[in-house]
Amino acid sequence: MGMPVSIHLRGRLGSSADAEGRVEAAYDELRAVDVLFSPYREDSQVCRIDRGELAVRDAHPLVAEVVELARTARVLTGGSFDAWRPGGDGLTHFDPTGLVKGWAVQRAAEHLAAGLGCDVSVTAGGDIALRPGLDPGPWRIGIEDPRDPARVLAVVPVLSGGVATSGTAHRGRHLVDPATGRAAGDELLSVTVVGPSLIWADVLATAAFVRGAAGLDLVESVVGYEALVVDPDGYRTTSGLTPQTRTTDMSA
Repeated sequence: MGMPVSIHLRGRLGSSADAEGRVEAAYDELRAVDVLFSPYREDSQVCRIDRGELAVRDAHPLVAEVVELARTARVLTGGSFDAWRPGGDGLTHFDPTGLVKGWAVQRAAEHLAAGLGCDVSVTAGGDIALRPGLDPGPWRIGIEDPRDPARVLAVVPVLSGGVATSGTAHRGRHLVDPATGRAAGDELLSVTVVGPSLIWADVLATAAFVRGAAGLDLVESVVGYEALVVDPDGYRTTSGLTPQTRTTDMSA
């Protein structure tokens, strides 16, 4: 997926031989997903579909699953998230990268946690999937300040679910508004979404960032999901999110 992935297990059973084997299996699973979906591999099934060499019905079943999720994401966000986008060549291209990362990380966390009995955290590029164990306590998730990524702007306790952030702090203006084909990022610095599924937290964070000032309303309209939006004047949250406000130097 072109980014580091880290797995953290919390609890007594996290150091067992079973846990070690599950961690290796989780990394193997993520590598297999990369082979199927990477837009950087000419032989990936996503690239072959985009070139018209492979039909979705003939692809791996996981590809069909992601295609259906991408269609749902387009409807959920009113088109602010769309895996089908016009390219500079005048053609429409299929690139589900913005959904696949959250989907793959969530799958890995679920498979890793099943029957293990310890708390599980899987992180890829700042997006986090969390699953509770037998004696769970919330993870304290720090939200970085996009104006100074070495500082924590706020802390959100999360027991289970997903946390996803979209913004320009680390990758520049890489998000594109599907409606215009232009890079988004004129109004917001970052959007962090918290909810029961990392898949939809990730989709909503991307869509809200693309929408700009109206992004907070989008997340507010989806039951179970909350957001923290950072703009040049500070940050705002949806009505159900009350983070611990503190600015901490992460480099200290």
